[in-house]
Parts: sequence; C-alpha cells; structure tokens
Amino acid sequence: MKVANSPFRGLEGIHNFNAGPSILPGEVLEEASRAVLDFNNSGLSLLEIGHRTPLFQEVMNEARHLVKELMQLDEEHEVLFLHGGATTQFMQVPMNLLNENEIAAYTDSGTWAVKAIKEAKLFGHVEIAGSSRENNYTTIPKDLLVTPTAAYLHITTNETIAGTQWHTLPYDCGIPIVADMSSDILSRVIDFNKFDIIYAGAQKNMGAAGVNLVVVNKNILGKVKRTIPTILDYRNHIKEGSMLNTPPVFAVYVAMLTLRWLKQQGGVAAIEKINNQKAKLFYDTLDALPVFKGPVAKEDRSKMNGVFVMQDAGLEKEFLEICRLQSMIGVKGHRSVGGFRVSMYNALPLESVKALTDLMKEFAQRHG
Repeated sequence: MKVANSPFRGLEGIHNFNAGPSILPGEVLEEASRAVLDFNNSGLSLLEIGHRTPLFQEVMNEARHLVKELMQLDEEHEVLFLHGGATTQFMQVPMNLLNENEIAAYTDSGTWAVKAIKEAKLFGHVEIAGSSRENNYTTIPKDLLVTPTAAYLHITTNETIAGTQWHTLPYDCGIPIVADMSSDILSRVIDFNKFDIIYAGAQKNMGAAGVNLVVVNKNILGKVKRTIPTILDYRNHIKEGSMLNTPPVFAVYVAMLTLRWLKQQGGVAAIEKINNQKAKLFYDTLDALPVFKGPVAKEDRSKMNGVFVMQDAGLEKEFLEICRLQSMIGVKGHRSVGGFRVSMYNALPLESVKALTDLMKEFAQRHG
C-alpha cells in the first residue's frame, strides 16, 4: 500500500495545508495502516489488543521515551499521554495548580488563549499579563506585567487562527510557566525544561487526533487544597505511567511513529531548519506580491500557520478555486477570520510550499 506524501506522496499531487488534523508523514500512515490489520505479526489488529499487554506497553514506553529524548527533559519532568485534547487542559491545569484565593497570570493572544482564560476563571482569579486584543491579535503581547505571587503564567506559544507565534519566550517571568504548544510542539529548539507544564494536542505536529501530550514538572503538583477527581489529577497519571485508564491506543501508536520519524529526520534541530526554509519561502513570496496582504506583524508571524488576505476581497473565491484545482487542501482561513491560512507543520514537505508560492506568483501576474 502506497500512501500520499511518504516518498510516494508527490505522485498523488496533493498538498495538505490543513490546520489540524493535519498532514502526517507518509511512512507513518503506511506503518499505522499495517498495524490496523496485523500489529507486529501478532495476528491481532492494533485496535483489538489489550492496552495492558506487553505489546502495547512497549508502544507507550517508547512514545514517552522519545518525547523525553527529543525534548532533552530532565528527571523532574514526566511525560503523559492523556485523553481530551488540549481543550481539556484548559481546565485541568488550573484544577491542579490554582487555589480559589490565588491568582493565575494569562496572556491574551488569540482564540485559544481566550478559551484557556475562560476555564481558568472557574478555579481562581485570572489576571491578564498582556493582551493583543486591541490590534485584533495581529501581534504577540509585549511588556508583560506578571504578579510575582501568581501561581503560574500561561501562554499559548502559537495561535493557529491568528497566525502569531512567540519567538521570544518569557523564561524570566519569575513564576512557573505553563504553555499550550498544540500547534508548534517539537517544531523548533527551545528549553523545554524551563516550563512547568506543556500540553499539546497531537493532531497538528505529533500524530493523529485523539491524544494529548502533557509534560509536567512533578515539583509543581500537590499544592492545591481542593479535592481533585481521580482521573483529573496529574499525580495519578504519573503514578500509573499514563495507564490510569484505557489510553487512546491507536492515537498513542501514531504519535509514537511520528516521534520515531522525527528522530530519524535528525530531531528537533534538523526539522527546525526545514521549517525555517518553508516559512521564509512563504513569507518572502507573500511580501513580494502586492495582490496579497499579511495582517500579522512581521516579528510575530507564525512559522506554522501563515495567514493572509487579498487586497481585493473579490478575488478570494477565484484563488480558492485555483487552489482546489491544483489539489491544495486546507488553504481557506478559519471561519472566524476568513482569508487564507497555510499550515506548515513538520510533516509538510518543502515542495508543497514551493508549489503554493509558484501558484501565488502566477495568480499575481494574472491580476497585477
């Protein structure tokens, strides 16, 4: 079986710019498809093996080990694979870290940050340390004001809808840092040990929908006074090695394969170089063509999600139709903001960005 965009994907001529669930390496799709029929020559499908059998325990162990290796995590940080996606973490983080009479500092950088703020308010007081709401989230908040006694600072490192990304991370804020890294996890070299909790839905850069990665510093836990439901207490998941309840077996397996693929590419540093190439090609092209316009401040542009609009909105339907005819999938912008969005996650080949930018140039010539 040959699947689009392994070495074979270019034969299909499909360019997948979906924002999530998004493109996966072709070899990951091939291996996962074989496992659905016969997992490791066991005669059983991956979908029907017991999650506490050695067959799956090896998968979970390798997935967790690969995260630790790729992130170069210290012994204080634990790796969990949990249900519920990043949205569940909007409430699970404050439930585990924030007492009712305490303050949590949040940055207001876009749609996903707003959702996280809403849930945190159910558990304690929230102060906005910085906001870019007034400029319609076209920048990342600057000059943060963080209360020194706050339980933690929460940031969303990449806003998939707004197309912004933190390029200078607030390591020196003086309090524990929590980060939603759903859309740029493992896309660039950063000091992951500086964060006390990192969470990320797998379906953008790390695998299939259905599982959420949580990296947690054990030292930050056990400080809230409330009773935490068993399934929502990070300590219980740490104790049971992400096996407190039945994990999303298939999604964990695909994440493991994707992490294995990333390691084979040379790890985070190697993929960052490719991601930088893709982003530079896209934004250089965007800036050179007056028919298009990028609303995000250049210093805060996301290397994962490039957003743009037409100077003449009347041309949008034509451009989308041309993209469709050229098998460029997922280019339409989020329904809340319109325009266009191209997601350039780890598995997207540089060739797809080249194809898109060539199309943009041809379109600009036609309407120049």
